[in-house]
Amino acid sequence: MELASATMEIEGNNPFGGRSYLLPPPSSSSSSSSSSSYKPTSHSFLSTSLFDIGILKDTLLPSLALHSTLATAAFAIGSLTNRLETKDWLWPAGQVINAWWSAIGRRLVHDGASLKSALAALSRPERLILAGVTLWGGRLFARVARRTITRGTTAATGGAKNEGMGDDPRYEVTKREPGFWRKALWTVYLPQALFQTVVTLPFTAPFHHQGGSVKGYSRMGQALAVGVFCMGFGLESLADWQLDGFKERGKGEGGVERGMCREGVWGVVRHPNYLGDALLHLSFPLMLYASDMLAPIELLGPIANYLFLRFVGGDKENEYNQARRYSAENVTKKVDFDRYRREENSFWPDFNHLSSKWTWMVLGCGAAGATAERVLSEIFA
Repeated sequence: MELASATMEIEGNNPFGGRSYLLPPPSSSSSSSSSSSYKPTSHSFLSTSLFDIGILKDTLLPSLALHSTLATAAFAIGSLTNRLETKDWLWPAGQVINAWWSAIGRRLVHDGASLKSALAALSRPERLILAGVTLWGGRLFARVARRTITRGTTAATGGAKNEGMGDDPRYEVTKREPGFWRKALWTVYLPQALFQTVVTLPFTAPFHHQGGSVKGYSRMGQALAVGVFCMGFGLESLADWQLDGFKERGKGEGGVERGMCREGVWGVVRHPNYLGDALLHLSFPLMLYASDMLAPIELLGPIANYLFLRFVGGDKENEYNQARRYSAENVTKKVDFDRYRREENSFWPDFNHLSSKWTWMVLGCGAAGATAERVLSEIFA
């Protein structure tokens, strides 16, 4: 009875419901109860230590095992088809799979919950985070898939010469290194799995634990988190759309691109898509903090994502491959590429671009998204 009383008191302090209660494990006598009344039993209070042993056992190690397994499968497919781009397919897909497993899948498998009851058990912040991860990963996965299919179709019809069976041209020089595929699992795929394990912390750990005692939440903070997500999602989508349009219009004779895209948001920074991705991932711990659900270790997620984008598989890798490819295949574009690097920042815009209409359009995306989410939450509350 004391436990039930405590459960009601904790749940009553949470305006969202769904995760701030503490229930005992189901006994054998209650195992036959309907899954429609399912409530998760694994939410215990999380220590604020960055090295909490609980989060290591039930979040980090299972995540590492999942991402390593997926990375090994992607490596096997990549080595058989000579496509290094399989790692790009896996980057969004693996993170979405992990988020859904943590939020829903483990409850279906281990607790016997129905899909409907597992979804209903999520709080509003949890639903927003899961929806955000799914939107981000789904859009990026679709883009990588469309890019691959387009190259494969072009190569099959004789419209392009591509030694990688339609692989991303950025990786052709890399794959020519002696014994590349013999070591790629250890030098490319598994290191990426390690990064994914840390990057996914803000949208895996919260479904296992609470980030401290639930005392309240901040509407303004949640609106800020939604706004930052919409800014990042809008910037990333706009950058990809403008780049595709430029490539379609900017080809000269023989389908060779004449120069670098400097239109729209590409005139603000050299990698607006990566900046959008970084903002988007920052929004998840912001939402957790505003909802009184943040554990310090979850801050490592956007930090790891930023480091990966800047120094591992993002702009550093991209520009290194661009420089080598343009030097060998398109000297005119290499000259324009060098000029572009001198004149525009790689990742963060400088103050001169604060007056750019594209900067204000991205900010407008954030404001519109935050407003729309707030209105919809009031309507469907």
